[in-house]
Amino acid sequence: MSVRELVVLGTASQVPTRHRNHNGYLLRWDGQGILFDPGEGTQRQMLRAGVAAHDLDRICVTHFHGDHSLGLAGVIQRINLDQVPHPVTAHYPASGQHFFERLRYATAYRETVKLTESPVAADGPLAVTEAYTLDAHRLSHPVESYGYRVTEPDGRRILPEKLAAHGIKGPDVGRIQREGSLDGVSLDEVSEVRRGQRFAFVMDTRLCDGVHALAEGADMLVIESTFLDEDVRLATDHGHLTAGQAAAVARDAGVRHLVLTHFSQRYSDPGEFERQARAAGFDGELSIAHDLMRVPVPKR
Repeated sequence: MSVRELVVLGTASQVPTRHRNHNGYLLRWDGQGILFDPGEGTQRQMLRAGVAAHDLDRICVTHFHGDHSLGLAGVIQRINLDQVPHPVTAHYPASGQHFFERLRYATAYRETVKLTESPVAADGPLAVTEAYTLDAHRLSHPVESYGYRVTEPDGRRILPEKLAAHGIKGPDVGRIQREGSLDGVSLDEVSEVRRGQRFAFVMDTRLCDGVHALAEGADMLVIESTFLDEDVRLATDHGHLTAGQAAAVARDAGVRHLVLTHFSQRYSDPGEFERQARAAGFDGELSIAHDLMRVPVPKR
């Protein structure tokens, strides 16, 4: 049975708090796992959330600020300690190659797993699998930063009433799906396109074209909202978004489920992020992220 869900490992920006660990997000996607932005403490948060090193197939780092990457050393060593039986691929900004290497080899350990380094240097596809295409888009932050997007290939939905109208039943249903036509009836006549699911991950950034490109039509958008709207100048100066800005992006992009995260320690009431997101006009599903929560990707 396929499982598509977001496991939130940490939600703090810059400084962890008593209740919020540094960043860390695992996307489970049909038996594969993509770990985004493993900040300090991610390995322990994985244990608390029931996430094993064996669950990881890819690691995607948006940028090399510590709250998004200091956990890399521990996660990589854990992958090797547990002798994960499959290769793991790491994506990260190419300009941070030296940071990645320092974290990968921060201390002595024995490498037992093939870890493929796949740095990101431009917008576009990074990987194409049967289950999804992984794309990256440049964001606007004081250091080079990329957001990521997971897109399932479009499929087809068979329409029983159309089959019945053409007298197609039993083994012939499988035949028309495999062959594309049957006795002069095309597959298009008895089915419709089922759009693939889309997941977007946007961390530290100001508003920019990349934010909108990543969010467009997403079933789930995980996006930073470091500041509240009254601190918009601070957000712009430091390369971040406010709750209202993030929600407006989701509203305009037709996002189905918005997950706000990466909160500044200056705010004590997480409910205010929800209030400002709703005030910005977003009326879809909304989650204010907290550590160790699980959020299902909306069903098709």
